[in-house]
Amino acid sequence: MALWQGSSKRSKTGRRIRHARGKRKFEIGRESQLTTIGDTRLKKIRTLGNNRKTKAKIINVAHVVDQKNNKTTKAEIKSVVGNPANLNYIRRNIINKGAIIETNLGKARVTSRPGQTGTVNAVLISE
Repeated sequence: MALWQGSSKRSKTGRRIRHARGKRKFEIGRESQLTTIGDTRLKKIRTLGNNRKTKAKIINVAHVVDQKNNKTTKAEIKSVVGNPANLNYIRRNIINKGAIIETNLGKARVTSRPGQTGTVNAVLISE
């Protein structure tokens, strides 16, 4: 099913708005890409203006920043420990922005959007 990102048929007070035109192709959105843990698989998508987006379908590597010494290290993702967006994402090991992941360096909070950028960037959480 297509996701429509146009304006609503109702105003903020609830009255019906009669639009002078119908829906347009550029107003169609895409389904969100839920990134899971496993051997890396990326999907390249053409966007508006012939630009490109790389969506991470499955990924197992994160670029983790240690803020104490300001050093970035590639770390292997073990599992998803916490997710404020949706508790079911923890059980399904889905990575999105704000998720807390367990890496071989320790726990880290994801700062990038893997379903839109194709990489997982994270900040190490000091315990």
